[in-house]
Amino acid sequence: MAHIIVVGNEKGGSGKSTTSMHVATALARMGKTVGCLDLDLRQKSLGRYIENRLAFMAREGVDLPCPEYRELPEIDASTLQPGENPYDHRLSTAVSELETSCDFIIIDCPGSHTRLSQVAHSLADTLITPLNDSFIDFDLLARIDPVSSKVIGPSIYSEMVWAARQLRARAGLKPIDWIVLRNRLGAQQMHNKRKVGGALEQLSKRIGFRVAPGFSERVIFRELFPRGITLLDLKDVGVEKLNISNLAARQELRDLMKELNLPGIEINF
Repeated sequence: MAHIIVVGNEKGGSGKSTTSMHVATALARMGKTVGCLDLDLRQKSLGRYIENRLAFMAREGVDLPCPEYRELPEIDASTLQPGENPYDHRLSTAVSELETSCDFIIIDCPGSHTRLSQVAHSLADTLITPLNDSFIDFDLLARIDPVSSKVIGPSIYSEMVWAARQLRARAGLKPIDWIVLRNRLGAQQMHNKRKVGGALEQLSKRIGFRVAPGFSERVIFRELFPRGITLLDLKDVGVEKLNISNLAARQELRDLMKELNLPGIEINF
């Protein structure tokens, strides 16, 4: 059985597709077979990222480790069982097809609540939730007292993850390993950073996730997407000497891969 990694957050702009692509290519560079699904059926940022990668490889004549991207298959409505949801069927079919050949399947969820996203969360062995380091984004996880900064209770996304965990428990599946990734950590605003960190620590003990540092705000991430390349590809595409920012970003990715603690993985970059 493939290990399923779901990258989810109901708020857009948190770095889900960037995280998905870098985790996928890191695994591919470690010799693992990786399949990818993009459940944002309109925008398809991860799908476009991989398309850009394939186009870059063909144009430049280079061979880079690449995950296998699949579109959700179209289905004949007449083949559905009574009461069966067509989106459930499309997702389960895509996952079943990838499981036969992949060590890992990465599912990138949209920045909104959809039926597909809800079902995908129940399939997750590992759940990564990228979160911009602000209380605006934290509100998706929990409600907080504005005076004391104490967590009042879980919010909409946390409740969805809880429901997914309950579904897995009833099906006899192992619990979801949930990692909240603090993205866009700036060098400034130390007071706000400490307050968000303290609130995350409170909440992690209450509803059961691990907190990990993610990717800092860097211009390079916006430059990589059009060419479909990642931080790990820079030397392979002619960048002889990495600058300090690039080296720091690679270290952030290395730290993330270690924190995920995925089965059968030995970090070698």
